[in-house]
Amino acid sequence: MEMLKYIEDLRDKLHRHNYLYYVKDNPEISDFEFDQLLNELVLLEKKYPQFFDLNSPTQRVGSSLSNSFETYNHKYRMYSLENSYSKQDVLKWNERLEKNLSQKNLSFSCELKLDGVSVSLSYEKGFLVRGLTRGDGLQGDDVTENIKTINSIPLKLNSHVDYDFEIRGEVIIEKEDFEKMNRIRERNGDAKYMNPRNTASGSIKLINSLEVKKRPLKCYFFQIISEDKNILNQIDALGLAEELGFKTLKTNKFCKNIEDVFDYIEFWDKRKNDLNFEIDGIVIKVNNLDLQKELGYTSKFPRWAIAYKFATERVETKLLNIEYQIGRTGVVTPVAILEPVIINGTKVKRASLHNKDQIDKLNLHENDFVYVEKGGEIIPKIVGVNKERRNKNSSKIIFQNFCPSCNSSLVRSSNEAQHYCLNSKTCIPQISGKFKHFISRKAMNIDGFGIETIERLIKINELKTFSDIYTLNEQKLVSIDRMAEKSASNLLIAIENSISQPFHKVLFSLGIRHVGETVALNLVNHFETIENLMDADFEEIISVNEIGEKIADSLLEYFSDNTNRLEIQKLKDLGLSFKNNYQNKNTPLSNLKFVVTGTFEKISREDLKQKILLNGGTVSASVNKNVILIVGENAGPSKILKADNLGIEKLTYSGFITKFKL
Repeated sequence: MEMLKYIEDLRDKLHRHNYLYYVKDNPEISDFEFDQLLNELVLLEKKYPQFFDLNSPTQRVGSSLSNSFETYNHKYRMYSLENSYSKQDVLKWNERLEKNLSQKNLSFSCELKLDGVSVSLSYEKGFLVRGLTRGDGLQGDDVTENIKTINSIPLKLNSHVDYDFEIRGEVIIEKEDFEKMNRIRERNGDAKYMNPRNTASGSIKLINSLEVKKRPLKCYFFQIISEDKNILNQIDALGLAEELGFKTLKTNKFCKNIEDVFDYIEFWDKRKNDLNFEIDGIVIKVNNLDLQKELGYTSKFPRWAIAYKFATERVETKLLNIEYQIGRTGVVTPVAILEPVIINGTKVKRASLHNKDQIDKLNLHENDFVYVEKGGEIIPKIVGVNKERRNKNSSKIIFQNFCPSCNSSLVRSSNEAQHYCLNSKTCIPQISGKFKHFISRKAMNIDGFGIETIERLIKINELKTFSDIYTLNEQKLVSIDRMAEKSASNLLIAIENSISQPFHKVLFSLGIRHVGETVALNLVNHFETIENLMDADFEEIISVNEIGEKIADSLLEYFSDNTNRLEIQKLKDLGLSFKNNYQNKNTPLSNLKFVVTGTFEKISREDLKQKILLNGGTVSASVNKNVILIVGENAGPSKILKADNLGIEKLTYSGFITKFKL
């Protein structure tokens, strides 16, 4: 029993550190120390299976696959909210409240309306027992295994709780995390995700919780329901949620009257775009819970709450055509060609439709009149169709099943939304995309090598493989239409200079699927030479920091192709580096983590991050007490404020260089 006590104490310690890191953003130990504790627990649980605990920290990724989600009834129905779009709508709602309650001057709780996925979690005596999606409000899908992967959700509460309750929250992906995901996907040649809301929704319903774990999901909570705990008002409920270890928004506000509510709405209407998460309005709730019970519900909505929706500019325009773009990895993306229209001051004439499912969901027909908005006021998206203006003879748009470039049949794997053209050998957009990636600034950095030049060289069979770039001469280049002698000479100099690029840049430039900049650097630091990497097996590859199964499979597939191996040998013979010449294991930046914010006069942000990585440091996107903040011009005010609150070190670029003698 002493071992059981030791294991339980270890679990409690890990639960606490997980809460400090993901909820309070104030870790007390390093990631390495946390991993050491977790690894110890994994080993002990394997050695003593009789002490298994469903809510152990080791169970944050549960079963790897589930064929379907079971459906359960919500103990308390999850209602939708009545929407309002004007101050007048809110005043009318308030008048109804006062009439029903025979009471004036009600107080309210105002909260930002997160644009995510609603979930309801059940806790019994302090332990998570089930997580359900909203579903139809009466029933929801059991996504408990996926919920467990979200680190900000406690599996076991920090304090002793002798009552049962349900807690509702919104699962989201924050803007910075979403942009980081899409940058990685773009570097890997994958189609970008549509928006944070849809990505969060799709993530929570993935059948593989190992995949869910990779998504940067967070959950903010907004309602506690308990028959065993007397909670007086909504503001107290939010305070209790935070006290129990749940993540809540710090923007919630008690409003003593309806005038305060309008001040809150006006405040956030002006500042909503400064937030690191998407909101689509404000939720206004009667603060007193007894009054909430007295008001009750309609068949659809609680009478005691209403959502004020911010106005989004939506315009109508005509769908002219759909084009299909092919990425360097064969991803095929449908793009709507629109009759040009102005949205938020800019002209919009294209909108990504992302995949076949989106076309089917919209039920698009030829020459439809569509409603277009800017997602996050940035990315144009089609949000609906004006069916009243549809020509009754127009045909439904069918996603084409062949590549528009090479006419190969498209394929779609069972666990992906995208279609692919697998003809990587002769499909021109894929070939040109691979060359464009190879010569890009973050890869081989061959300046002056435009995509038009690449396409012309491909067309006349002067470029078939990357090694062909290094056999080009001035005579070949000037023979191409619009290539002057000076331009050809400058390009040849840039090609020659690129030979000095370090191994991690060369590896990244090869365009191996899922091998981005950071992954390439981690692989190079671990394996040192291309021969070691090519000869590595699956187990050795996944043992590398931040390398998962998908990356390992991609590497093994790439190196199993003898054509790729021969090309690497050609590039090596031409002088490209396939050996790690950086000795960064004992640099001044070892075991240090940095956050970079703002712009810098002497170096780009990307090059600064590379400098940190090459010298043994790590780069983080979020500020916590274990990082050093490097501050440039126009730095993010939220990062500066958080750094000041935590008392962490801030350095200019010059200060960074001087301090670490780089």
